Order: sequence, then C-alpha cells, then structure tokens
Amino acid sequence: MQALSSHLSGRWQSGSGKPATLFNPTTDAPLATCDTQGLDLGAALDFARTHGGPTLRAMTFAERGDLLAAMSKAIHAQREALIELAVANGGNTRGDAKFDIDGCIGTLMAYAELGKSLGDRRFLNEGSPVDIGRGGRVQGHHLRAPRRGVAVHINAFNFPAWGLGEKAACALLAGVPVLTKPATSTALVAWRIVEVLVEAGVCPPGVLSLLCGGAGDLLDHLGPQDVLAFTGSADTGARLRGHKRVLEVGVPVNVEADSLNSAVLAPEVDDATYDALIRHLHTEITQKAGQKCTATRRIFVPADRVDEVIADLSERLRGAVLGDPARDDVHVGPLATRDQQRAALEGIAALRAVARPVFGDAGTGAPVGVEPGVGCFVAPLLLRADDPARADVVHRLEVFGPVSTIMPYDGTATGAAALVARGEGSLVASIYGDDRKWLEEAVLELAPWHGRLTLTDAKMAEKAMAPGMVLPLLNHGGPGRAGGGSELGGVRGLEPYTQRCAVQGNGPLLSRFFGVTTPEG
Repeated sequence: MQALSSHLSGRWQSGSGKPATLFNPTTDAPLATCDTQGLDLGAALDFARTHGGPTLRAMTFAERGDLLAAMSKAIHAQREALIELAVANGGNTRGDAKFDIDGCIGTLMAYAELGKSLGDRRFLNEGSPVDIGRGGRVQGHHLRAPRRGVAVHINAFNFPAWGLGEKAACALLAGVPVLTKPATSTALVAWRIVEVLVEAGVCPPGVLSLLCGGAGDLLDHLGPQDVLAFTGSADTGARLRGHKRVLEVGVPVNVEADSLNSAVLAPEVDDATYDALIRHLHTEITQKAGQKCTATRRIFVPADRVDEVIADLSERLRGAVLGDPARDDVHVGPLATRDQQRAALEGIAALRAVARPVFGDAGTGAPVGVEPGVGCFVAPLLLRADDPARADVVHRLEVFGPVSTIMPYDGTATGAAALVARGEGSLVASIYGDDRKWLEEAVLELAPWHGRLTLTDAKMAEKAMAPGMVLPLLNHGGPGRAGGGSELGGVRGLEPYTQRCAVQGNGPLLSRFFGVTTPEG
C-alpha cells in the first residue's frame, strides 16, 4: 500500500502520527495512507514565501506561462496512469476520469497561452489613465501587483486534478506560489501529479507545495499577504472565513461552496433546443455520478410539459449502467466515499418528504460487476415536486450525487426566476429557449443570482456544451450560497492573487512606467 508524503520546504516529508487510509470506493479495498502530524507547516509557508515568491515575481507573464505549459505537458505525459488512479481512488469511469485529468491539463495550457499574450510585463494595468486636474500633467493609474505571500488552496474531493490545476494556474500566472491541499479521501491523483512535476524538475523550489492529509495548524501560520481559496461545503467555508488568524490579519478568502444549479425550459422551443435539454440533463445527472458542484439539481419546466420531459429523460437514463467504473459498459460509478454515500441517501430521504421518485429506486441500486453490499453506490434518481413554492427542502439541500428534481412553473421568465432564486445563489443556470425577448428577460432576472448562465437555442443546440463544463476563460463562482467567490475567467482569475493599487503622480513618467503611450510620453 502506497504511503503518500507531502512536498514541503522543497522536499518530501512524512508525518509521525496515525495515518488516514484512502479506499477504492468500488471495492472498499485500501489503496494508500497519508499523515501530516508533526510537519512544520509554518516553515513550509515561509519557504514558499522566501523561495517560490521571489522566483515567480522575477518572471514575466510570458515566462510564467512557459512554466504552466511545462507543467501541462509533464502531466499530459502521465495521462493514462493518472486516469487509472482516478478510476481506482475516485470511483470514476474512464470518461469521468478523463474529464478531471484533461480539465487540469487544458486549464494549465489555457493560462499558459494567456501568459504569452500578456508578454514581458510583471504586473497588470487596470483601466485607462485618469487625469487629475487640468493639463494631464498629474495622472492616476491603477495596477494589480502580485501579493507577497502564498496561495493556500484547499480543494474538494470530486476533482483532485482539475481543482489543483485551475487554482494553481491563476495563482502562478499572477506570480504567487501555491501550497495545495487536496481532500484526503481522493488525494492519490493530486499526489501523483505533484510527484510527476517534482520528478520532471518543472517547478523551481517553493513554487508548488503539497500537503497530503489533514490541514493541522496550517491556517494559524497565514500572513496578511497570503490568500486562502477553498472549494467544498458552505459550512466548512464559513469556518475558514471565521478562523481567528484569517480575521486577525485580513487574509482574503475565496470560496466556492454548495450550489443548487438549475435548468429552465422556455415555453416555446424548437425540437433541437428541447433535445439539447434532455441530452444535457442526462449528462449532469450521470457524469461523475452527479458529484459536480456545477451539476443540475433543479429542473424547471412549463407545467404542460412536465410529463413529456420526465418520459424522455427517463428513457435516456435507462441506458446509464451503474457499476464497476473499470468496465467499459458502465456509465455511472460509485460516490467517492462511504460518508458521501450516507449523506446522499439521507438527502434523498429528505427530498422525498416533498417530492416523489419518477425514475430510479431511491437507493444504492444493483451495480454490475460488484458484489452485493460492496462499494459506495447511489443509483441515478429523478424526483418530481408538483408544488415548488412549498418544496423548501429542494431549494436549500444539495444532494451531492446522481439526483435531480423536476418542477413545474408558470411559463414566464419572472416565474422561473423567482423559483430559481430560492436557491439563494448558484454557480450556473442553463436556459433553453428560442424566443429572444423571453431569453433577454430571463437573463436579466437570473444574472444577479449566478456566476454563469448558459443559453441554448436551436441555432447552436448541436454544438452546445452541457452547463457543468467549466471553461478557463469564463468566470467560475457564484453569489450567496455558492460562496461569493470567483475563479478563472481569463485574466480575471488573477485578481484574488494581486493587489489593486492606485498610483498618482507625473503623468508622462507614470505612462512610461505603465507602458502607456501618451502625447507627452
């Protein structure tokens, strides 16, 4: 059994306590152990600040982009082995494992290209010069400079590769070193990625550190220039925000938390638009066994089409085979841990107080290729709540598994938006319609409650991606219950790791410093 160590202060280190065990959620077999007790996490952060930080800040954006490209290529060279680890430790099908691994590889490369486009600068200009007084001699400029601390990333269990890559890409391109802490239960993939990068000699000392296991007293050592980014439950996010050290020194905290994402079908749609809805809902329920923060949890359909959508979606779901994800004929694997399975089944029981199953058995199912009683399986389930205004639990409880609830609405954009808003903030909502006026109204009503909206109409339905696909050049995050954070979005993804500073003075002098051409410059 593999013992997973941490890479801190430029070297591999192991803890001295009782190790945690990582399991295969399909077979319940132990895979690896990890332990962080006794590790000097304060020294690890200091090493990253004093070694990794200066190294990155000395690089131009283009050079940091080259670093990200080298990371992407090194990981890609081990893609097949990483996919096998994701199947074993995450319960992923091969397709789901590729979704995670390729997301990491692709995001790193996308930010590598962004670094190339930003060129030989070391900071970001923000907006145009501002004249102060008359004549243009005195001006103000805004810059975003890299913070002088460490980006501490606490990642979720469901995307050990992509979660690492998307956060690290933004921080490293901004010029800030990273200490990444994957969720312990599925840390095997993240550990191997860092091991690959260390073996390849890609990252200079202190640029990328790994804490594999419990967080220990990590947060006690944060400083005012550090950044804390977290993906996971709202409860944990609240505890991190309220940590004594975080409050004492004003550590910025970027949180991506629970999200009750929605799909809305407009009252009048072409066949192509409707087919895209059914296709995307099938993907969002089954992909990663529903263990995605962007998965669709609530489906809002005009009242006269609810039965039709249930029938067509159920027909698609019947082809989704539950079982051993290592098999080619399996589409839905287990949840990642026994605790996740238990929470999902308890959540389903709560939903059933206001909704009834219309597809699936509301349990663990009969997974193929697995002995009875083994594994962390939850069968795909579609529920129906006929009175969404009174189904409060559907709007506040996220069941993190292959589960979604369909509900009727009155066909108006405002009616749909009012129900969607009861989720109190989400990462993404998907809207399917062909009436431009209706779509425009829906966008304006829904935008304040979401970090991203996806619109699908007949003209692009065949090319439309399912809403759960997170793209590196578009914002990822959401208000309210979703955590209020923001990641990715191209250059916007660098903002959490940089400090905005207004610089005022001699206009021509500042223009030369900022690389802005002026008539006097």
